Amino acid sequence: MQFSTKAVHAGVEPDPSTGAIMTPIFQTSTYVQAAPGDHKGYEYSRTHNPTRTALQNALAELENGKHGLCFASGMASIDAVVKLLKPGDEVVSTNDLYGGTYRLFTKIFEPFGVKFTFVDMEDPANVAAAITPKTKLVWVETPTNPTLRIVDIAAIAKLTAGKDILLAVDNTFASPYLQNPMDLGADIVMHSVTKFLGGHSDVVMGALIVNDDDLAERLAFIQNSCGGTPGPQDCFLVLRGLKTLHLRMERHSTNGRAIAEWLVKHPKVGKVYWPGLESHVNHDVAKRQMRDFGGMMSFTIKGDEQEDAIKFLSSCELFTLAESLGGVESLMGHPASMTHASIPREVRLKSGVTDSLIRLSVGVEDAQDLIADLEQALG
Repeated sequence: MQFSTKAVHAGVEPDPSTGAIMTPIFQTSTYVQAAPGDHKGYEYSRTHNPTRTALQNALAELENGKHGLCFASGMASIDAVVKLLKPGDEVVSTNDLYGGTYRLFTKIFEPFGVKFTFVDMEDPANVAAAITPKTKLVWVETPTNPTLRIVDIAAIAKLTAGKDILLAVDNTFASPYLQNPMDLGADIVMHSVTKFLGGHSDVVMGALIVNDDDLAERLAFIQNSCGGTPGPQDCFLVLRGLKTLHLRMERHSTNGRAIAEWLVKHPKVGKVYWPGLESHVNHDVAKRQMRDFGGMMSFTIKGDEQEDAIKFLSSCELFTLAESLGGVESLMGHPASMTHASIPREVRLKSGVTDSLIRLSVGVEDAQDLIADLEQALG
């Protein structure tokens, strides 16, 4: 089945009681039992909810996986993965990492005895050198946030194959429309569902997709025990958003190309980070493992002064200055002071997150209107 068909139909069936074509919002906390333990598969909505079940099944199918699990946020889903570990275990992660993930790793789990090593994953040899007998998890972002580096998932999977090491890939920037990490050897695929999967800036949610039955059972135990689950209304909204995922991602990618190619030629723009550009250092890897290149990009203003970045951000009219990404509207941010402020300055500078770096989430508006907005702001 082609992706566009799966996006519309995956995980959902007409409601058997009414024939409703849309999955109902099962706004209930509990379920009637005929006798203790004699129920219809649902006991309590923290554990299971029919609307959430439909969404979890849909996400698993879109990622070519077997099991999907939804959480109250992307961070809650990452938290669940790290809770598979124990004190003394080690994690190898990319050094160009979402600030919230870095904060969770270093401020929450490191004090509990889990060790984290951050390396440049553009070269798989760096990952190989960082793996030790205590390594239990390799955490990959690709494309990375915010400098859009590309990690060769298949090459990293060869390093973890046959070992007691889980390979998890944060696929938020790509979405399952552009990239399927499980097909390349990943054990866990993570999404901040808040972003492209929801697609309309009205939901906060996270998800994990896995193939292994035992791993799914362990994660479901954490999901239920810790309770970081989404409500049925949010699950319904994401189910609705998924039906246009392919259409939105096509437009994000088309607009992304137009804007990236325009930025490269602008005299006031320094570096442009978008994996679809042939000048991108990882373009060949991106072309191999992605179907297209999306609408996420970053760029610097020449001179590399934070004041210039702030002036630009305050001058745009269609691009809105806000946290988050992946909605139908175009958003922009200043990673150094917003999404990556929790990373020490000396650490983020090493990964290219400079004070003049601006991140764009290109929406589905008309590309020429978006370019005109950038033009007047840069001017």
